[in-house]
Amino acid sequence: MIGGLVQRVAPQLLERFGIGVDTATEILVVSGDNPERIKSEAALAKLACIAPVPTGSGMTGGRHRINHGGHRQLNAAIHRTVIVRMRFHQPTIDHVARRTAEGKTKREIIRCLKRYVIREVYHLLRPAPLRRHLNWWIIV
Repeated sequence: MIGGLVQRVAPQLLERFGIGVDTATEILVVSGDNPERIKSEAALAKLACIAPVPTGSGMTGGRHRINHGGHRQLNAAIHRTVIVRMRFHQPTIDHVARRTAEGKTKREIIRCLKRYVIREVYHLLRPAPLRRHLNWWIIV
């Protein structure tokens, strides 16, 4: 039943590689609960615990870490999407190989990929259509 609702409200999410019904549902629930907080792509990244924060020591050479404040379930859903893409999506596999050759760690690569996915999700949802489906679960 949830799959049918998600297909009706946001079929564009389900068309993307690695985003299943459970991930799309989590994205829609969090977005519907917090429409006033999602004013930009960066705001959605911060809400999803994916906004990069510079590491503090000064000896890190421009490295970043993930901000741990935000919606952990949305972060877990985006993480699942990234892991699926890293295993089965050829462009992502090539990207990981290129970044590994540059000396990036797996954790840094996953952080960057999460940001790419959240950017893609933001552009698929956009705040205006999101407000129209604020109560998307009442469509039944």
